[in-house]
Amino acid sequence: MGKQGSQRSPRPEYLNFELSLGAKESQVRCLKNDPTKFSACKGGGKRHVWLGKHVRSMVLTFGLMGFLFLLDSLLFSILDPPFSSNTRKSIETKEGRTANVNEGKVPVNMYDRLLNLASSALAEKEFQQDLTKFWEERYPKASIWRPCANRKSPTNPGKPKKSIGFILVSANGGLNQQRVAVCNAVAVASLLNATLVLPKFLYSNVWKDPSQFGDIYQEEHFMNNLKDEVNIVKELPSRLQSLDFEAIGSLITDADIPKEATPDDYAKIVFPLLLKNGVVHFLGFANRLGFDALPFELQRLRCKCNFHALKFVPKIRRVGSLLINRIRKSNAARNALDKQLLGTFMSNIPLKMNDAARGQSKYLALHLRFEVDMVAYSQCEFGGGEDERKELQAYRESHFPLLIERLKNSTPISPTELRKLGRCPLTPEEAGLVLAGLGFKRGTFIYLAGSHIYGGQSRMHPLTSLYPNLVTKEDLLTPSELAPFRNFSSQMAALDFIACATADVFAITDSGSQLSSLVSGFRTYYGGGHAPTLRPSKKRLAAILSKNSTVAWDSFEERIRKMIVESQRVRGRGYRRSIYRQPRCPACMCKYH
Repeated sequence: MGKQGSQRSPRPEYLNFELSLGAKESQVRCLKNDPTKFSACKGGGKRHVWLGKHVRSMVLTFGLMGFLFLLDSLLFSILDPPFSSNTRKSIETKEGRTANVNEGKVPVNMYDRLLNLASSALAEKEFQQDLTKFWEERYPKASIWRPCANRKSPTNPGKPKKSIGFILVSANGGLNQQRVAVCNAVAVASLLNATLVLPKFLYSNVWKDPSQFGDIYQEEHFMNNLKDEVNIVKELPSRLQSLDFEAIGSLITDADIPKEATPDDYAKIVFPLLLKNGVVHFLGFANRLGFDALPFELQRLRCKCNFHALKFVPKIRRVGSLLINRIRKSNAARNALDKQLLGTFMSNIPLKMNDAARGQSKYLALHLRFEVDMVAYSQCEFGGGEDERKELQAYRESHFPLLIERLKNSTPISPTELRKLGRCPLTPEEAGLVLAGLGFKRGTFIYLAGSHIYGGQSRMHPLTSLYPNLVTKEDLLTPSELAPFRNFSSQMAALDFIACATADVFAITDSGSQLSSLVSGFRTYYGGGHAPTLRPSKKRLAAILSKNSTVAWDSFEERIRKMIVESQRVRGRGYRRSIYRQPRCPACMCKYH
């Protein structure tokens, strides 16, 4: 993806100093060549007496210059997050490859003035104490919500004594979409008094991942965790395996079930088929169960499935623990998030106080949704000019024919208007400006989730110039450690899930993405009020950035911070909002005052 740390840019306060010293060196050389022509070198006026008066000042200046550079190098070596030699070598190698691939490409900047202001502000703060408050939750009320979806409920009737049939689910999409489908399937099986067959995952030409449930999640734990509430089996009985589900009318696609369906929809459409044929097969099953008008116990069951029953297999947990260990420079489990996601692969040794004080183990995880499909589908423009417009239009015509047809029959909305409405994905440059506006220092260690950023290194350059300590799992894990996951995008996504969920701070650029939603919900559920998520409003950010040519940096910082603080207010789940993203509701979490 070509996004690893660029070289440290020179600090503005040193530039004029260096230039003045260079001028003085030139004058000294001129004097040595011909002392009688010193006035000519100066442009007239002063003679040997000037040098006599100022020689002590010049010596002191050179001495101070050397001391400052020595102090700069020493402090940077202390503050810079300490990579292992192998990791550093891996990053440097990747930087070299990226430089060759992207040689000649000009970085795409949309906000040059703000970038310069951000760079200057970060340079000024580099040797100051880290005063940003966004490493912590802003609202104490966040800690009064605690996990309780796995509690025993007096109103829970338990699983039925006799199942009326079997439910098969073939879930599509990537890791996170499939996870939602599994939890919804558990709730539907309970609703219909049916037995759930361990879900299957469909192979997609987009994701190109043949992984099945047992390659990602622990089957036995899943079944045991839910055994008191839902009947779950690994396979259909042999007598039903040869059935042609489509021929007998038991194949149900997304077209047969309304989006965000209610229990009544399932009672009318699916229940009769179960009684008649003893089995139904849901093909797809994306977003086919709503978040409201559901009985309390079904809602609780979905939360229990997502937050308690689905645990990654040891292979993913083991490599995930290596990833976190190398990010934090510590193998100590810190909180419930670590324990839930990594289990015994992280030790329970408390973090040493001096490690915490140095701040070297803190990191921010960033989920940057700027892949070509997202960018093209948005119909926005991102500063790349005519070449960019042609490239994205060609991609739309190739990959989104239905979108093209819809656009032909609708009134077009200009890219400028789309941006004002908050419909444009945030660029890496915009993400960097938000982090700078929040006060995160230049040395902040950033883990970047995902890959294949549209535009590659030229598009990433504004972000990495502000924050050079930016890495991915490919940087932190060796090729041999990543080899078992290489052709399995969902398993790779599971590593990103772990790194984002256990981060000190999680920053997202698109709250609608499944990874961002599920990770932020996981952090809410298990974070104990100490796992902040930064969620900018794209509409408000567009309004702020529209003042790029005139806004002062202090004003920019104030508006960015206000935007993020307001997004972090502690609220219960709103109507029709996902319980996976917003679990603060009685069915999932309990309030302790």
